[in-house]
Amino acid sequence: MIGFATTLESHVLAYLLNSLWQVPLVLCAALIAARLARRIGPQTEHRVWVGALLLEVVLPLCHFKLNELGRQAWGLVLWLSHGEAVDGHVHVLLDSGAAAPVALPWQTALALAAVAMAYVCALLYFAARLGWGIWTTETLRRRATRLVLDPEMTGKIAAFGFGNGAVQFATSSTISGPATVGVRNQTLLLPPGFLDKLSAEEFDALLAHEIAHMQRQDFVKNLLYGFLALPAVYHPLLWLTRQRLAETRELVCDAMAAEAVGGREGYARSLLRLARMLSDRRAPRILHAIGILDANIFERRVMYLTRKSLETRGAQRVAIAVACALLAIATCTSALALRMEVTEPSTQNPAPPTQTPKKIAVKDTYLNVVTKVPPVYPVDAKTAKITGTVALDAIIGKDGSVENLKVLSGPTELQQSALDAVKQWKYKPFLLNGDPIDVETTIKVIYTLKK
Repeated sequence: MIGFATTLESHVLAYLLNSLWQVPLVLCAALIAARLARRIGPQTEHRVWVGALLLEVVLPLCHFKLNELGRQAWGLVLWLSHGEAVDGHVHVLLDSGAAAPVALPWQTALALAAVAMAYVCALLYFAARLGWGIWTTETLRRRATRLVLDPEMTGKIAAFGFGNGAVQFATSSTISGPATVGVRNQTLLLPPGFLDKLSAEEFDALLAHEIAHMQRQDFVKNLLYGFLALPAVYHPLLWLTRQRLAETRELVCDAMAAEAVGGREGYARSLLRLARMLSDRRAPRILHAIGILDANIFERRVMYLTRKSLETRGAQRVAIAVACALLAIATCTSALALRMEVTEPSTQNPAPPTQTPKKIAVKDTYLNVVTKVPPVYPVDAKTAKITGTVALDAIIGKDGSVENLKVLSGPTELQQSALDAVKQWKYKPFLLNGDPIDVETTIKVIYTLKK
């Protein structure tokens, strides 16, 4: 049980540490990609922010090590590239060994445990807050008074693609503006007497916008985004990502609604009249309310509707899509390559401050070879066309010499050649807290025959 707790603590700390810098990295990339995608249309821009939200949450969870994959891929390429010629080549790959526990001062271990506990408590708080919001919203929907629509309104709903009964109208005195809620039973909540103040054009604009949300299942999507964002919800920049996601969602629905009512300018004028009507009202205080004036970008929405549409041709669309894809790949690659790991801290039997572990394992990037003797391809193995990889387990001593060199795997005919060369290597001593320490690593010697 203690081992599970320490493992969980290390994973929590690793996620927290990496999300601190990976969320801003993804946000910066998303800002650039969204700027490029804006020329294509609001739907593409919205997808950029959906992808950014997913990456901000998922990337800190990924333990995928690109350097190890690169070494394995390069080794495979070298192995597959051997031919029938007798000219041999030897390549050496370094690998980090199995992780060894590092004794931390008890004060540091307790501080890390406190950070992990605070993060878990914050996660539980936001999860409880989301659950409470779902419950109160559903309670509000159930207690609202259902409206019976006249045949004219029912016909308009059918004209927008919804059958009779698919959209419910209800009034509630606890809200001050229109809001669409519900998962299976989608309901448009309105303040009492709100419809009586609307003209036919304003009602059409309101209905078209809210039905666009219903057709897109935005209420369900918002709930899903809320659950997915929980691991990184503590990060303020993730809130900015969700705000941009909500803004572009409104632009998408505006485009759909303007097309449904037959004109962007007429729809924009209806939005302006609705804005004057609701200017003295407070926003609906319910979870994930999707109202016609949401997202606090009303000026941008009107400008988008009234500006001259710039058509982006096929080649331009492809170029922008490719640029966004390359930007996403570069962002993911950078995040994975620079990922920081956290070893399992422990508060049990803490070591004295002056005591250091006897041996640790570090990444090969931290090992500096001072003297490197290249392995010699054995003549008999070259004649017999024997190729393969010899994996050696090595201990780099405090003075940088190679000690306890052992063969892990590889062709027998090539093992002695690898041993004779690697045991002559000299490393720069590895320092831990200013003191030299033994380091365990894996050295892979690849023998190939050049074509």
